[in-house]
This record gives sequence, C-alpha cells and structure tokens, in this order.
Amino acid sequence: MTQTTEPMAPTDSTSGPQTRVDNWLTSFESALAARDVQRAAAIFAVDSYWRDLVSFTWNIKTVEGRAGVADMLDACLDNSDPSGFRTTEEPTEAGGVIEAWIEFDTATGRGKGHLRLKDEGAWTLLTSLRELKGFEEPRGEARPKGVHHGAIERRKSWADERELEAAQLGYERQPYVVIIGGGQGGIALGARLRQLGVPALVVERNDRAGDSWRKRYKSLCLHDPVWYDHLPYLPFPGNWPVFAPKDKIADWLEMYTRVMEVPYWTRSTVTSATWDDEADRWTVIVDRDGESVCLTPRQLVFATGMSGKANMPSFPGMDLFEGDQNHSSQHPGPEVYAGKKAVVIGSNNSAHDICAALWEHGADVTMVQRSSTHIVKSDTLMNIGLGDLYSESAVKAGITTEKADMIFASLPYRIMHQFQIPLYEQMKQRDADFYDRLDKAGFWHDWGDDGSGLFMKYLRRGSGYYIDVGAGELVADGKIKLAHGQVDHLTKDTVVLEDGTELEADLVVYATGYGSMNGWVADLVGQEMADRVGKCWGLGSDTTKDPGPWEGEQRNMWKPTQQQGLWFHGGNLHQSRHYSLYLALQLKARYEGIPTPVYGLQEVHHLS
Repeated sequence: MTQTTEPMAPTDSTSGPQTRVDNWLTSFESALAARDVQRAAAIFAVDSYWRDLVSFTWNIKTVEGRAGVADMLDACLDNSDPSGFRTTEEPTEAGGVIEAWIEFDTATGRGKGHLRLKDEGAWTLLTSLRELKGFEEPRGEARPKGVHHGAIERRKSWADERELEAAQLGYERQPYVVIIGGGQGGIALGARLRQLGVPALVVERNDRAGDSWRKRYKSLCLHDPVWYDHLPYLPFPGNWPVFAPKDKIADWLEMYTRVMEVPYWTRSTVTSATWDDEADRWTVIVDRDGESVCLTPRQLVFATGMSGKANMPSFPGMDLFEGDQNHSSQHPGPEVYAGKKAVVIGSNNSAHDICAALWEHGADVTMVQRSSTHIVKSDTLMNIGLGDLYSESAVKAGITTEKADMIFASLPYRIMHQFQIPLYEQMKQRDADFYDRLDKAGFWHDWGDDGSGLFMKYLRRGSGYYIDVGAGELVADGKIKLAHGQVDHLTKDTVVLEDGTELEADLVVYATGYGSMNGWVADLVGQEMADRVGKCWGLGSDTTKDPGPWEGEQRNMWKPTQQQGLWFHGGNLHQSRHYSLYLALQLKARYEGIPTPVYGLQEVHHLS
C-alpha cells in the first residue's frame, strides 16, 4: 500500500451538504483507487467509527479511529476493490452533522451505506453488502416466469416439482446448509437462502412451524410494534395489529414457511453433529419422526434463538415440592390456578406477563425479585424510543423498514448509549408518577448501568427489563405481591428465601431466563466445540452481565466464528429480518466458491 505525507482536507464547511458529501466521497474513492490507506484514513475524524456489514470484511465488524480504518483497509482493500461511491438522495444537515445515503460497488457485489460527516471528516460510516454480482435474487423484472408455455411431454406441475424436491432433499441430495431451529430466525434465513438458490434445510423439533410461539404461555404477545417485526419479502398487511398475540404470529410463521417455499422438516430433532476437517463438512444426525437421517452439510447454522435454552435452576427441595413447578417457557397457562397461591421467580418480561395472567384468573401471586429490573411503559417506549423509525408516522415520512433498519445499524455500538440516554430521561419524566408508585411498592428499578435503558440492556445482556403492558400497574398497586432475595430452598408447600421468608405456593414458575446459544453447541457437538467458539451475545461493555473486553459487535452473531462452517443466527424479529440478509450472502458466496477472506475474526474471551 502506498502512503502520502499530506492528508487531504476533510471538508469545506462553506459548501452545501451535497457538495461536501460529494467532495468527501471523491477524495475517499481516489485514495482507495490509489491504495493509499493513510490518505483514506486521514479524511475520517479522530474519533470515528466504520461499521462494515460483509461488504469489505466478509464479516460484521466495526473499526474505530483513523488507525482502525487504516488497518482494515490495509487488509481488505485489494480484495474488495471498491468503486462508484455515490449518494442516493439529497444529504441533510442538523447540529453540525451531515447525513448521507450512499451506494457503491465492490469486486463481488453491490452495497449501500450511510455517512455522517463533520467538519473534521467522517464521523460514522456504514457499509453493507446488499447483493452479489451475477447471483442477484430473482425479483422485480428478473422474477421467475413460473411456467413453461408450450406443449411439453410428461410435464411436471409446480406441485410435482415441490414434492420431488422435498422427497430428495436430505436423502438423494444433501443440503449445503442445515439450519437447526425453525423459529423466526431459521425461517427468515431459510427464505433468504431459498431466494439465493442455496440448498438449505431447516430442522425443527416441534410439530408445526410457529410452535416455538404457539406453545408459550397463553398471554404472550409481541411487545415490539408491527413496524419493527416484518419478515423478509412479505411484510405484515396494513390491518395487522400493532402488538400481535403469540398464536397469530405462530400462524403467520407457518403460512410464511409454506408461501416462501422454505425446505422445512418438522418433528425432527438433531441428536449430534460432528465436523470433519479433512472433508470440510459436518455429519449431522437427525431423528426425523422416529427415522434416523444422516445429513452432510458444509455449513451448520444454530438458529435456536436467544430464548431457546432455558435456564432451569436447581434449588434444594425442588423434588419435595408437591405443587406444580415449571420454567416460564413451559408454563401451561393461568386458568387452573384460580384461588391458588403462585410464586414466580424472576422479574423480567416473562415474569411480569405470567404474574398478570395469573392475577387476572384469580390467583394469589407473589413475584420474587432477585435483582433490579428496568421497566418502561409500552406506549412511552413506542412514542419516544421507536416512533421516529418504526411507527405509522415514520412510514408516512418515508422511513421504510429497510431504511429504518439501516439507520439503526448506522449507529456504532460504542456510542449508541449516548443517543439512548436522553430518550430514557424523557421517559423517566413523562412517567414520573408511575415510577414513584413502583418505588413505594418496593420494586427494585434501574435504568441500566449508565441510564441508557432497555435497548442497551437487550444488546448487552438480553435480559433485565420489562416493557409494561399492564403488569407494572399491578405491581405498583400491590395486586401482584413482591418478595426480594435469592431462593434458599423449597419445602413441600413453600418457597423459602435466604432471609428466611416463607412463601406458600401451589405453583412455582421459574422465569429465570435463558442461557447462551453456544449451550446448544455443547449439547450437540461437545463442550470443546462450544468453548472454541465461545459465548454468544453481548458487546463486551463491561456492564452488568456483559463482561469486557470491548467486542464492538454482538459476539458470534451472524458472522464467521472460530469454527469453520459454524454460524449463529437469532435475536428478535427485527434482527432476524435484517441480519439474515448478511448471513445468507456470506453462505451464498461460499456456496458459489467466491473467495471470502475474513477480516477481524471474532476472538473468544468468554466460554459461556
């Protein structure tokens, strides 16, 4: 790589936003074409962030500062060979920051991105791969015709072809990708791979697509709004409810799987998986409704979900307890507990939902709060936290789902909390009376370690919060009773806390959360493999339950891991939709033999 001794001036602050962005893009592309990484890095601000989603790095990676930019370009520039940087709409300026939407090309694909520009240079840059050249999805003018006109002997219908494909896949033809888990993540990824022409198979242990929602506690509804939750290709209709009940979501997922022609095995459980270094492939044994089937994919994706592997505690006396006890993921519902005493261990989303449903059906409910929890009212969160990106007003303002996803993705995790803190300060003021009542009821409440609230808690640890759709009021009113502390043991009819408090119980629900996704790897592949890839989720923020060092991105999610051919896909509906594209493109590139040199491979700092 060549270097220059005189960096180019970042921007001319006297020019308009379009001119300043054009000048920056021209300088950037000129430096890249000359392979002058130091000159390219010099037009970034001293405190700057470049987040790349696969387009340069074949990874999901954020670099910081000029040194980080230079290091990434030094490693990736020759292979990516970027060009054609251009704006796609008029840039805007507010508070001394210009924002611009951009497009560009690489040697293998086409990308989109977002630029935030200050006088000093680029503050944030997002680059994302959107499609591979020569392997574009067949949509729009390129959509398939769907029929061969003319007279064709022994013609096979669409149904015949689908039946033949289903009969052969996994037997006469091996899938290139096996996806373990057929919830929203596996289904979204399966749909993406289907459109890209990658032979893939989703393996689901339940009887039907959607059962991962259908079988949860009866009162479960989405706490995220409809605009946040669309699946790829097929958005919810305009009359879909803002907060969909679990069974409605389950039916949508089942329908979506069929309509999008996702190859999908139900009543199928992966019993083991083994990687063969010499053959560069997996051996995956599946119990398919009593039949043992051996699959040999090149790529294995764990789409078992953030809420897939239940953390079931082991307290002394659980074997002595004579009432009912279950993890929140297995809680059957509240109807049979009218007049009964219920104790719910935990104080996050599931705990609140289950407590409220039990109270509504006449149970005497006590919530055991073991640590502080962040609560935010649903209407307040929708208005202040999500309204600018995911709402009907946002849609009317031209913020499509794709654009909202890109805006959200354009904020580097390192500084995202700075944007969140003022929002939660507004929420705190708006609902001050509610929080006063919660405090008087004895509820341990927090706003996150740094006051950044729910979204950062979700990204850092995936727990520690409740979006209040009614249960918070019951807690504040004392209708849901509160107890505090750790569980010491159970007797035949009580839950005993460490301070000696005894809680009579006919039912105990353990709303104790879920473990890291690599726990499934330990179960199916072995602990050694789980340790090799390390913990999933979290940013390394060095906040509660998210130990450092700083990672810059979600650990192991949607990107290459320390094990060849092993991937993780999951998160909420928003993340399953958005990041399934980048994972699908990584898998498609490998399927087609496109070189994919990975920059900044995830390091392992935590095993589980």
